[in-house]
Amino acid sequence: MIINEKNIKLWSTIGARATLGIAALELAKEIDNLMVLTCDVSTSAGLDRFRKTFPEKYLDLGIAEQNMIGVAAGLASENFNVITTTFAPFQTMRCCEQIKVNLGYMGQKICMVGIASGLALGTLGYTHCCIEDVGVMRSIPGITIISPADSLETVKALENAVKSEKPSYIRLTGSSNNPIVYKKDYNFEIGKSITLREGKDITIFCVGSMVFQSLEAAKILESKNISTTVINMHTIKPIDKVAIENASSSKLIVSVEEHNIIGGLGSAIAEHKSSLKMSPKQLILGIKDTYTKGGNYKFLQERHRLTSEKIVNDILQEIN
Repeated sequence: MIINEKNIKLWSTIGARATLGIAALELAKEIDNLMVLTCDVSTSAGLDRFRKTFPEKYLDLGIAEQNMIGVAAGLASENFNVITTTFAPFQTMRCCEQIKVNLGYMGQKICMVGIASGLALGTLGYTHCCIEDVGVMRSIPGITIISPADSLETVKALENAVKSEKPSYIRLTGSSNNPIVYKKDYNFEIGKSITLREGKDITIFCVGSMVFQSLEAAKILESKNISTTVINMHTIKPIDKVAIENASSSKLIVSVEEHNIIGGLGSAIAEHKSSLKMSPKQLILGIKDTYTKGGNYKFLQERHRLTSEKIVNDILQEIN
């Protein structure tokens, strides 16, 4: 992949889903045994060009997600390098049993990509929103979970996951006109978080669409004399334990995610914190354990207090 300012801006404009298709197309040029499987989401996943360029590497299984995982497992057992993708709730929960058996128990090396996770499809209601997928996937042994911060990190995550020897789930959040977090190329390593901003008072661990919001929140906090570290915890499993331990000197640890506050990034951090002798209080910000009425993406982010201003307000309420 050619990573330059022009492409980064393009990928940001078209969003993570369309960028996924571009990244898969480039990977197919260098990986002979690559196969991409979808469930009637060729256009939604940005794969129309891929389908036309590499028809022999593409299978559309129709709206049959459980079957897709079964076919993917069969291909993986014959040494194909398999990517599966569909909307996040159907990629993870509709075929959870097949994922448990084929990826978890049997360890088949498949890279699953859940598109439009979180609140992105809020206009279709909570049948298409996905606020539970990280919790579900975290409970299955052996599966790596990555949630990219922006479109460039989507490219990085897909390349690393496909070339890894472990089964994985990539969770794509946000929509088109995805805010840019990374303006130039950088080193991405599965399981190793990235410190984007350093401060001494509080530490914010964030993931996916909430990385940009957390960086904006840190700027506001700085204006209020609250020095803030912001860490992109792009890999939720395996979690970067060292980063959590290094945050022990902060006055407050905050986790921010476009996911249920139960089972996601906040829970993963809390689980490790519980083993530490000394650790500061943790504030878990995300979607409360409830379903509400649907709406467009920005409306739902506001409702669930997942904007930079709401994040700041919740942090100030906690420390004052």
